[in-house]
Amino acid sequence: MRAFRVCGRAVECTGLENRRAEKHREFESHRTRQNMLQDGPFRAVFLSARTDAGPQTGPRESAVVSCLVFFNKPYGVLSQFTPEGKWRALDEFIPVKGVYVAGRLDADSEGLLILTDDGKLQAKIADPRHKLEKTYWAQVEGVPDEAALDKLRAGIRLSDFTARPARVRLIDEPSALWPRDPPIRYRAAIPTSWLEIRISEGKNRQVRRMTAAIGYPTLRLIRAAIGAATLDGLAPRQWRKIDGSYQDLQGRFDE
Repeated sequence: MRAFRVCGRAVECTGLENRRAEKHREFESHRTRQNMLQDGPFRAVFLSARTDAGPQTGPRESAVVSCLVFFNKPYGVLSQFTPEGKWRALDEFIPVKGVYVAGRLDADSEGLLILTDDGKLQAKIADPRHKLEKTYWAQVEGVPDEAALDKLRAGIRLSDFTARPARVRLIDEPSALWPRDPPIRYRAAIPTSWLEIRISEGKNRQVRRMTAAIGYPTLRLIRAAIGAATLDGLAPRQWRKIDGSYQDLQGRFDE
């Protein structure tokens, strides 16, 4: 296990497969970091720019520091510590005791999962009333035009609720993307494209339902950021533990 510092805090970083971590060293390359700074949400473990973490509302609260675990969840793993059927569980990857998932990811989705030992913080991260923005990368079947994306930006009606307006744009395939295991299945005659979708909700399979509602089914879904927390430096299956607060997740740093 190696330790280093992020935002002035001691950080532990580990992974089950060091060779895979070496394979994904592109996360650490200068070129990749420059692309992240220009194009995506992978700015730092916590973003230094507050504007990209979504709109901030309400008075600043005093920071309560809690244990936070960031995990790059691979495909096929449940957001819980107990396996079910064919799906694996977090206990295979995260040995930290007394932490709980704050904002679940479906087993067939990948990317950033936050766990904490603070029940109040867990509720704040997961509860859409606090409007903590989540950033997703969605590989969809087809190439949506601006008219289709405007439906998401306006707040699209789904079968049981109307989604809040999303921030959405077409992007190139993320430069730090890792191969999925197993690979996605797609039709060779139909192109695919990538969307960056930012929402402040997190209802069941919401992003997949949103893209399907405009006629572009999601083939692969990765959560790239939760507020100001990102996947930077985390290869699939790796986790990192820090001491942090809800203000950190909002991008409100001590000056």
